[in-house]
Amino acid sequence: MLLATGVRRTHFVVVTIGSAGDLFPFMAMALTLLDAGHRVSFLAPEQHEPYVRASGLPFIGLPADPAVLLDPDLWHPTRGFGVVWRATRPAMAQIVPFVDALPADEPLVLLVHPLALPEADLCRARRPGLKVAAAYLAPQNLPTVHDPLMLGPWPVPRWVPLGMRSWLLRRLAARFIDPVALRDVNAARQARGMPAVPSMLEHLFAVANLSITLFPDWFAPTQPDWPKPLLRADFPLFDPNPDAPLSRELEYFLEDGQGTRPVVFTHGTGNTQARAYFEHARAAVELTGLRAIFLTPHREQLPSELPPSILWQDYVPLRRLLPRAMVLVHHGGIGTTAEALRAGTPQLVVPLAHDQFDNAARVAALGVAFRAVASRLNGVRLARGLQQLLADRELIARCRRISRRFALGQGMQAVRLRLETLAASADAPADASINR
Repeated sequence: MLLATGVRRTHFVVVTIGSAGDLFPFMAMALTLLDAGHRVSFLAPEQHEPYVRASGLPFIGLPADPAVLLDPDLWHPTRGFGVVWRATRPAMAQIVPFVDALPADEPLVLLVHPLALPEADLCRARRPGLKVAAAYLAPQNLPTVHDPLMLGPWPVPRWVPLGMRSWLLRRLAARFIDPVALRDVNAARQARGMPAVPSMLEHLFAVANLSITLFPDWFAPTQPDWPKPLLRADFPLFDPNPDAPLSRELEYFLEDGQGTRPVVFTHGTGNTQARAYFEHARAAVELTGLRAIFLTPHREQLPSELPPSILWQDYVPLRRLLPRAMVLVHHGGIGTTAEALRAGTPQLVVPLAHDQFDNAARVAALGVAFRAVASRLNGVRLARGLQQLLADRELIARCRRISRRFALGQGMQAVRLRLETLAASADAPADASINR
C-alpha cells in the first residue's frame, strides 16, 4: 500500500527501555512516522503507558520491575551497566515473539534502543531480510577510541596512542560488558539456530542497517570508528505536554525573587537514591543565600523541612522553567543536558554513571558548564562550584551562542525520510558490508 506521498506504507516497530529520558526521544520519532501515515507499534516499559497512550501511539507494555530503582549499583560508575542489562532482559525477551507473530509479508522495520539490538537480530532468524535501525541518545552509547575517550569517570589523555586506546576499550568491554551480557546473548542465539558472537560491542555495531544519532555534530563530531551508514540528527527535545501550565505556587515563587532567578536542582526522574544530593543542595543554598527549586517526583528523598528559599516541584517542563532559572544543577542525563543547552542556562553537572560522565565532559568543553565529583560532594563544595560558575563573566555569552545553534539542526522529518528509504530497501538482500 502506498501513502499519498508515494511512499510505501510500512509497519515500524519502535522499542525503547528506561526512564522518561529514554522514552521521549523514541516517542518523537514514532509520532512523526505515525503522522506520515505509517503503522506504528510502540513497545516500552509498562509504567509509561499513560504518556504513550495519551499521545495516540499504539502501546505494547513491556514488563518492568520498579525495584531496580532501589538497587544501589544502578548509579555506580562501573556496575551500573549490569543492573540495567539484567533489569531489561525480561522486557527485551518480548520483542522476538511479538515480531514472529506479525504477517510474514508485511513491510516491517525495527527502530530500537541499542540495548534491544541483540533481540532485533534474533528476529532475523525467521525474517532474514528484516531491516533494523538503532537510535543512539548520547555519544557515550557509541564507543570510540578517539577523543574524548571516557572510561567511566576516567578520561583518557589525548596523548595516549590509538593502539593503546583500542586495547583499553577492549579491556573495558571484556571486564564490564561481556561477562554481564555475552552469555545471555549467545544462549538466545543458539536457541534460534544462530552462531555465537565473541564480543558484545562488536556484535551491537554489526546489527543495525542504519544508525541514528539523536544529538548533533557540534555536540559530538562523527568519529571514524562509528557504525555506517550513519544519520546525524538533532536533539529531539520532546515533551508530551510542553504547554502544561506552571503551578500557581511556582509562579508565585518565580515572581517573588525581586529579579533574582532561582537555581534548579534535579538528579533525574528515575533516581530514587538522591537524598544525600538534595541535602547537600540545601546546605549550598543556605551558604550562598540563593533561592532554589528542587525538582524530583520522589518527595521522600528531600529533607523533611525546606526553608522558604527552596520550593519543591514534582515535575515542570524544562523548556518552560529553564529560561527563568539562573543555573541548572543536574546529573548529566542527555535530555536534561540538551534542554539546558537550548535554554542557554549555565550548568553544574554532578554525573553518577552511564553516559553522564561523557555528557558532562562535552558541555564543560563547550564552556557552558562546570563539573563536580559526586563521591566527594558536600554542601561546601557545591556552594563553591556555584560561586565559581556565577563568577565566570563570559559564561552567559557562551551559553547564548550555543542556544542559537538549535535553529540549525535536522529535525524528526529528516529521520522519517531516512527510515522510509531504509524501508524501501527491505526487499533487497542484506549487505553485511554496510552494517560494519
